[in-house]
Parts: sequence; structure tokens; C-alpha cells
Amino acid sequence: MRGIRKLIVSDRAFYHKVLFLATPIALQSLITIGVNMLDNLMVGSLGEVKLSAVSLANQFISIYHILCMGIGMGASVLVSRYWGMKEREAERATQALKKTLCIMIRLAVGLALVFAAVTFLFPEDIMRMFTTEGAVIPMGVRYFRYSVATYFFLGLSLTCTIVLRSVGQVKIPLMVSVGAFVINLGANYVLIYGKMGLPRMEVAGAALGTLIARVFEAGVICGYLFFRDQHIGFRLRHVFMKTGDLLREYIRISIPVLISDGILALGNAVVAMVIGRLGVTFVAANSITSVTQQMSTVLIQGVCQAGAIVTGQTLGEGKKDKAMQQGYGFLGLGIGLGALSALFVVSVSGLIIHSYHVSEETVEIAYQLMNAISLILIFQATNSIMTKGVLRGGGDTKRLMLMDNIFLWVLSIPLGMLAGFVFHLPAFAIYVCLKFDQIAKAFWCVYRLRGGKWIKKISAG
Repeated sequence: MRGIRKLIVSDRAFYHKVLFLATPIALQSLITIGVNMLDNLMVGSLGEVKLSAVSLANQFISIYHILCMGIGMGASVLVSRYWGMKEREAERATQALKKTLCIMIRLAVGLALVFAAVTFLFPEDIMRMFTTEGAVIPMGVRYFRYSVATYFFLGLSLTCTIVLRSVGQVKIPLMVSVGAFVINLGANYVLIYGKMGLPRMEVAGAALGTLIARVFEAGVICGYLFFRDQHIGFRLRHVFMKTGDLLREYIRISIPVLISDGILALGNAVVAMVIGRLGVTFVAANSITSVTQQMSTVLIQGVCQAGAIVTGQTLGEGKKDKAMQQGYGFLGLGIGLGALSALFVVSVSGLIIHSYHVSEETVEIAYQLMNAISLILIFQATNSIMTKGVLRGGGDTKRLMLMDNIFLWVLSIPLGMLAGFVFHLPAFAIYVCLKFDQIAKAFWCVYRLRGGKWIKKISAG
């Protein structure tokens, strides 16, 4: 009973702050997922081959997406801590904030150049990494041709959004996402199906519609941050400022987050390669269920980012004991939200699956995957809120990088490959094996929280 009480924070202001930060983030994630779901439904109406092609092409683009999340969340660890320090060391904290953003933007743009070049030069090779299906590859290549410029706008909007959230600016990104949703929906409908006198572009139309929405999103977010925001005071000219005195601290705290999320992206790509070689029906079924999984975790993602922000700000104020108590509160939220998310997946799985026009075999596999997702979510919610939220916010980024490596490459991927290619187990078992790292990390993060060694000192340069 005493252990259960530790999972509930008595301070109501804590839950109010978490709700204030998490709700807009969750709504923004829900809007993004809604766009992805509508894309899937529109492309899915063109057939399983085209749905699989777009799904697998986006697996590569999602590597960049996850890496940018790592860049943004790595910067967020520092930004949250410096924001908490502003009352004690206003001038140093303000300069450190600007330098952190400067390094973050340079990294995001540099990474976009790499991904754009690879996508432009080797689209067919990329597709062959994910599938051997001859009919799928040309469709994926066509999708890539219209996606090259997307990286730049996606990277800037994503990283700048995360920083704005870290200083409590959550409403602006939400409103921008609503606008991007409307633009993406309209552009996809017109371009995929060839409405309003435009040619029917199908797969290419889906890519172009997404690009148009990303241009809008980046334009508004970056325009606000560079010219209007008064909280951080970052302006376009600061992109060229000297950052040498903070670079070492940025590398120590933020780069492990980038590497950790990069490993996650690579691991997800390997998982996608395994799934891609299990056949078109398995790929299509996974595409259907992935949207549902994303929908079920929107609030978890919101609380996860709120955990990093709240923990960083509390430690920036010099309140270690309070941060420890809040850590247990976030652990309780993770367990509760995991159970609710699992229940949500079980409740809507039938409705989601039957909204697609796919074969009976795909439907059967999709049901198995939905059941597996509902099980994994209980553990995933707990470890995500703790590792990507509380422990990361405490600056424990090197240890998290190490454990992400171990759990993914020693457990999940070998087990998934054995289950799929050696033992030929049912879809349910294959998926659980591919996601087994989520279960292992849930137990490890509780152990790490209790030890208290996750709270690290961070300098402002």
C-alpha cells in the first residue's frame, strides 16, 4: 500500500502543470496521426501494393523524423533546465538558451541535407532494403521523388516545436498543426484522386500533399520563433552566433539523446525490414495497426514530453527531492495510461480494421497484431514516460543510450527474426518478440528511478 501511495503526488499543482503541457502536445500528435490515417485510407483505396509502398517509404522518412525528435528532445533537456535557472542566473541562462537553439537548428538542417541527398540518389536501393516485392519498389521510388524537400521543413518545424513546448509555448504549435491538417487533407484529396482539374497523381500526390503541409507548418513555426517569440528571444541572426563554450555540454547531454533515438530509428528500420520480408499481407496489416497504436499513445507522448520538461525545470530550480517525488508520480501515470491505452486498442480494433478494403488474410493478421499491441502498450507507456521523460529530463542521457542499445539489439531484433524466419510463429508472437525491449525497459526504469543516480548536474557554459 505504501508503494502505491508513492505513485500519487499530493501536490495538485503538479497534475495541473502536466495537464497544461501534455494536453496540447497530445492533441497535436492526434492531429498528425489523423493525417497519417487519412493518407493510409486514401492510398489504401488504390490497393494493397500502393499502400505497402507508401508505408515502407515512410519507414525511411521516419528514421529522419525520429532523429529530429532526438535532436529536439536533446535540446529540450538543456532548454528546460536553463529555463528553470532563469530566476537564479538570468543572463547566463538566456544566452545558454539561444546557443542551444543555434546548435539544434544547425544539426537538423545538416541532417536534412544528408537524407535528402540519399533519397534523391538512391531511392530504389532504399526500397530494396525494406522489401523484395517487385511491384512495390517502383511505387515507393515514385513516392520518394516528391519527398526529397520534405526533410528540411519537417526538421525545422519539429525541432522548433519541441523547444517552444519546453518553455511553456504549447498553443502555437497546436494551432499550426490544425492548419497543416486541413491543408494536408485538401491537398491529398485533390492530388491523389485528380480533382479540380489537376491530374490524378495517386502515390506521388500523397507525397506532394504532405510536402505542401510541411512547408506551411515550418513557415509559421519558424516565423513565430525567429520574429515574434518573446520568451527565448531567439532571432534569425542568432543562427550564426558562436557556440563553442556550450558545445561540450551540448555534446555531453544532448548528443546521447540523438544517438539513442538514432538507434531507435535504425532498430525500427530493421523491424520494418523483417516485416517487409514476411509478405505484402503482413506489411498491409502492420500499416493498418500502426495508426491505431499511434492513436492510443497520443496522451502518453504528451505526458512523456511533459515529464522531461517538468523534471528539467524542477531540477533547474535546484529542487532534487521534489523532482524525485514527481518521478514516482510520472511512474504512476505511466502504469495507468498504459492500461487505458490497451483497453482503447481492444475496443476500436474491429472498427479500424474493417474500414480498410483488404483481403481476409490481412484482416486476420491485423487482429493478431492488435492483440499484441494491447499487451505491449502497458509496458511501453510506463517505460516511455520514465525513460524519454523523467530520466531524460534528469540528464541521464548516456545511461539511456546504453540501455536502448542493449534491449533493442540483444533482445528484440534477434527474438523477432527467430520468431519470423526460423520458427515461423503466428503474427501475435512475432510482434511481441519484435517489441520485447518495451517490456524489459519497463522493469529497468523502475530500478533506475529508485537508485536516484539519474539526476545529473548541467552547466550553463
